[in-house]
Amino acid sequence: MAYTMVDLCWKLSVCFLCYQVVLGRVKKEGHYVAAVYEHESILSADPTVLVDRQSALELMGRNLDIYEEQVVAAARQGAQIIVFPEDGIHGFNFTRSSIYPYLDFVLHSRSVKWNPCREPYLFNDTEVVQRLSCMALKNKIFLVANLGTKQPCEYTDPHCPTDGRYQFNTNVAFNDDGMLVATYRKHNLYFEYAFDTPPEPDYEVFDTPFAGKFGMFTCFDILFFEPAVNLIRRYSVKQVVYPTAWMNQLPLLSAVEFQQAFATAFKVNILAANIHHPTLGMTGSGIYTPVKSFIYHNMESYGGKLIVAEIPVITIDYENNLESNKRFRENLHHSCKTFTSTLLDDQVCFKEGEETTGRASEKGKEQLPPLFYAEMMYDNFTLVPVWGQKGELQVCANTLCCYLNYHRAVLTDELYALGVFDGLHTVHGTYYVQACALVKCGGLSFSTCGQEVTDATALIDFQLWGNMSTPYIFPLLLTSGITLDFADDMGWKNNHYYISKNRTSSGLLTAALYGRWYEKD
Repeated sequence: MAYTMVDLCWKLSVCFLCYQVVLGRVKKEGHYVAAVYEHESILSADPTVLVDRQSALELMGRNLDIYEEQVVAAARQGAQIIVFPEDGIHGFNFTRSSIYPYLDFVLHSRSVKWNPCREPYLFNDTEVVQRLSCMALKNKIFLVANLGTKQPCEYTDPHCPTDGRYQFNTNVAFNDDGMLVATYRKHNLYFEYAFDTPPEPDYEVFDTPFAGKFGMFTCFDILFFEPAVNLIRRYSVKQVVYPTAWMNQLPLLSAVEFQQAFATAFKVNILAANIHHPTLGMTGSGIYTPVKSFIYHNMESYGGKLIVAEIPVITIDYENNLESNKRFRENLHHSCKTFTSTLLDDQVCFKEGEETTGRASEKGKEQLPPLFYAEMMYDNFTLVPVWGQKGELQVCANTLCCYLNYHRAVLTDELYALGVFDGLHTVHGTYYVQACALVKCGGLSFSTCGQEVTDATALIDFQLWGNMSTPYIFPLLLTSGITLDFADDMGWKNNHYYISKNRTSSGLLTAALYGRWYEKD
């Protein structure tokens, strides 16, 4: 049968469309396909030993071989951007001297227009960035990776280290032509003695044709105002790339738990790539939107994991969810706190200092659960046990009072507690926290509350709220097996922040309001 040219073109276009669908390349309008790779990095046997540049390149090349495989796999699934974790190429636990052979020379992207794959001759010691650039170029994909970089400095520079060079923990971003479009130098180092803190915070963004503007920061940065929060505020960032090497800490700071909370609090998409070393407690990556997540958390097996997902582009310029709610504590009297009913409508006051162990309820008809103290996340929490199938509880510390209304579908043999902390956290970093937390305890005694727990069976309806003194509240909702759930409702009402859920999807591990009072750090 003879075909006209029009018929032939139409049939070829249909076939091409089918081929694209099979590859997953046809995307919904207003959506993009993202990939993150949780990488089990090949590590140096002894990172404190000084090696030559060639030996360092050989080790890093083995990790880059894996990166390249994953870039190809992601591109075949239609990914337009891929993110790799912090420390994935060179590893960690170096000294300042021993990491030097692993460092590439990378100028700040603002000071140079450079395509390392096409222009490898411009600078020396750029083998790693050249290879990353070529991966992006060959696969026509935006690529974000983390590596160590070096930059000479003059002794006239008051910040210049004594050895005459800066060493930075650096993220690099390449566009789909291999061009270096952004470099970010980590600001909040986590006991990383091999690296320097940049003199000023970097606020790094890069543009894409498929999702607009992306911002980026690294690992520990997510807990601080600079640069993470300020980046989002200054540049109205709605998409974030986030390389990390995060050691999980339950019940409030597991990787997937806080990554989702950050996406929810700021109404942003986060592409988070973690390192995978279960023996060090390091796992937990995902692609997060404010209302849905695609995550990987695996403490049992080894090897990397590629996550590819299609998510909507966030373009609405929300009034900042955290900044627009500063109507909480200013107008309240210092002589009383506010206690609210289940719906946070009818309010009564009680005097400060009224709560004591073995205290009677306001109605005087029953004994309220006793207060006790336990260490959670290295902080001294004040807690009350969550007894019975349903009830209302309150617990206070310093200026913060937390309230809980709960109902269990079935009364299980598990102890839960409602805890409060309002103070300066000083272990593994110093920062001010206000937290209201409903947590499953490790056993049936009060002393087990605050322990790391990964499994639970209790399905609980709850509303949790507190008179937080900061607008920066991260809602945590973690369920059995380190899985995520989403609140039915949350926000500010009557000067309190609340989160509510009708029946968790599986056993509840943690429901918490994790407030960061940055001004008091």
